[in-house]
Amino acid sequence: MIEPHAPAPPGSPPPWTTPGRPGGPARLPVRPGTGRFLVLSGVFVCAACGLVYELELVALASYLMGDSVTQASVVLSVMVFAMGIGSLAAKRLRGLAAAGFGALEATLALVGGCSAMALYAVFAWTGGWGGVWASGPRCLLVAFSLATGLLIGAEVPLLMELIQRIRRQDAGGAVADLFAADYVGALVGGLAFPFLLLPFLGQLTGALLTGAVNAVVGGALVLGLFRRDLTRRARWLLLLFNAFVLAVLASAAVLVDDFERAARHAVYGADVRVALQTGVQEVVLAGGTDGRSLDMFLDGRLRVSGRDELRYHEALVHPAMTGPHARVLILGGGDGLAAREALRYPGVDRVDVVELDEEVVRLARTDPALSALNQHAFGDARVHVTTQDAFGWLRGAPAAAYDVVVSDLPDPGITASTKLYSQEFYGLARRVLAPGGRLVVHAGPVASRPRAFWTVEATVRAAGLRTAPYGTGGRRAGFATVGPDRTPADRSRAPRDWGFILAARTEPRPRLDPGGPRPYVLTGTSLAAGERAARETRIAGLPASTLVHPRY
Repeated sequence: MIEPHAPAPPGSPPPWTTPGRPGGPARLPVRPGTGRFLVLSGVFVCAACGLVYELELVALASYLMGDSVTQASVVLSVMVFAMGIGSLAAKRLRGLAAAGFGALEATLALVGGCSAMALYAVFAWTGGWGGVWASGPRCLLVAFSLATGLLIGAEVPLLMELIQRIRRQDAGGAVADLFAADYVGALVGGLAFPFLLLPFLGQLTGALLTGAVNAVVGGALVLGLFRRDLTRRARWLLLLFNAFVLAVLASAAVLVDDFERAARHAVYGADVRVALQTGVQEVVLAGGTDGRSLDMFLDGRLRVSGRDELRYHEALVHPAMTGPHARVLILGGGDGLAAREALRYPGVDRVDVVELDEEVVRLARTDPALSALNQHAFGDARVHVTTQDAFGWLRGAPAAAYDVVVSDLPDPGITASTKLYSQEFYGLARRVLAPGGRLVVHAGPVASRPRAFWTVEATVRAAGLRTAPYGTGGRRAGFATVGPDRTPADRSRAPRDWGFILAARTEPRPRLDPGGPRPYVLTGTSLAAGERAARETRIAGLPASTLVHPRY
């Protein structure tokens, strides 16, 4: 008869395990309490790095492809799904928890650290995200999201095994400790990305630095704390792998400026004169200093082309200036070009420009090409610039203060701009209109995006204004001047027109002031033709876009 074993005391290893072997207590060079603290500190740092990778992919995808809601949904949903799969898959590695965790963190550092550079390279050297390349780069984005999620998810069971091997405790307590360190680390990473990494290092260098920190902390934790659990060969392999990862990240960091310049030239051409990342967006000026050869890109979208900007700004401003125009409000327009057109009219006493990005205004004042193009409009004493979000500024603006309101804002298809194309926004704009005042809105291209254009029109009407839609053609092929897309690979599909909505409390009529200055390219005939062409694309019955239910 076999005598039963006496029950093992609490905290002792299972009888089938051997100290120092997989499944048994870890042989640490420090006290168990110190070891536990170091592991949870490593969890904290690795969680911060993991969230930075997630935010980096979301930010870069939104920057390169637009529509931040869609890109964030794709990246985060794929990543969370992959985390579950990774956690299940890592259950098989619990017997090799230390070595597995070390290899996992080095791989995550390499994938996450290089993801931004790889995505930007594909975008720059394949001609964008459209046309024949449409599926490839998007698949690459999903692949990085999937790989990052798998690796982050695989951390959890391995870390749980390491914590339990230091000191056994009930499962609920171990999970609580692990998740507390994980979530607090995620908070730090989430705050560090927008407030430290992005403004001071940029997307590429920030990702590389995060990868380096991830590799160092993961490698130090395993090679320093759990080195006795590893064979000599495993220690050397892990050390060499971490050294390789750090060498790759360091080399990329040294070359990142040259890489960025080469990628920028691939996207914008070789004649880039100014490239800066403001607190709001990336601003690039390309072309000569004569104004007419100038191209200004905001977040990769061609916002101003000196070759045809007159067509846009004359069509935007002149129809709205027919009537009283002593007081003019321009929402956006930090390039000074809409202000230039308004200042051409006699009787203009004051022009208020509300622009979010002060760096754009600074360039409009100081850059030789841009200031020549806007004819030094910001040097006119009648022009007053406020650096503020247009929506917030309108909420505090005096009622009935302006004869003309010009909404010179980015395309409604850009997610960040949807609140500036909402019923609430146009309600605020209506409030600041004086009796007999007019509002004009840039509403995106008519021909290629009629649904978005007529949604803007329906939204303006829902705010209590009567509308008159019209358009004008002539924009450069190859870039969406103020559209939601980055550079299209298929240049034949690039928008070739601009659409506008003229609005007032009474029935407005797009026409030119016979007593006003004569436009250089816009004529009464072309304006009437643009009105007819726009009406032919009408889509009836569209609902208005609101803050809580954007329709673009």
